[in-house]
Amino acid sequence: MNAVATSKEEILKTSRELIQQQGWSAINIRAVATACGVSVGCIYNYFDSKTALVSATVESVWCEIFHRPENGAVFRDIQTCIVWMYERMEYGCKQYPGFFTLHSLGFMGEDKSDGKRRMQQTWQHILDGLCSVLKSDVRIRSDAFTEQFTEEKFADVLFSLMLSALLRQDYDPSPVLEIVGRILY
Repeated sequence: MNAVATSKEEILKTSRELIQQQGWSAINIRAVATACGVSVGCIYNYFDSKTALVSATVESVWCEIFHRPENGAVFRDIQTCIVWMYERMEYGCKQYPGFFTLHSLGFMGEDKSDGKRRMQQTWQHILDGLCSVLKSDVRIRSDAFTEQFTEEKFADVLFSLMLSALLRQDYDPSPVLEIVGRILY
């Protein structure tokens, strides 16, 4: 049993540990409270429902998987960034089996709108990061982007390829790197 949970972050950490040990079905108010060594009421102080707890846990898993690395060089060139993202996807698949294929299915019901919103925010954050790297990478040809084919549109293509790789559990960035190589000097 974990030490007494005194913060939202500790509850989310325990929730992530439960997922790793027992899968997504282990996440409910009572199980998390037991694992934290606190009362159910303590969990309700931070989360007003199981849906809120699961939604916050999903967001925290995404944040753990794609946490900003200490080495800022990852975001200076698009090829290094893509390699890092695919490594993080593989890490996420190993740490949280089924997360990339199963967690979004849990947000299909009407009462899951907060989970969808959080997932979309995380995805937008990843897209914005890709755009930022594309705009700052000095190795990208000056004529690579146009008014019709912008950094944002290319980031969207890269993100779509990433999502496809997640579903296929294919963590080899080589095909994407080949595409990206065409916009470099």
